[in-house]
Amino acid sequence: MKIAKQEVIHVANLARLDLDEQSVDKFAGQIDTILEYIALLNKVDTKGVKPTSHAISLTNAFREDKVGEHLGRDDALLNAPERDDENFIVPKIIG
Repeated sequence: MKIAKQEVIHVANLARLDLDEQSVDKFAGQIDTILEYIALLNKVDTKGVKPTSHAISLTNAFREDKVGEHLGRDDALLNAPERDDENFIVPKIIG
């Protein structure tokens, strides 16, 4: 499948990319290679192969919640870049 340079330019414009002629040629070639590979994959016989959503089957990757000790204020503030006696000091982000 051959992709036209105009299609690459159109997609670049949609993405607000300013491409020179050399980049357009390069990307057109790369996209052609990808599309040829996809066409090859489409020829593979997949009858009898069940669809999957993951490469490996996991039934439950979660652990049970356990109540534990919390981190004390002094320990939590130990590595703070800036702090006062009881709080983290962070940059103001809202007007």
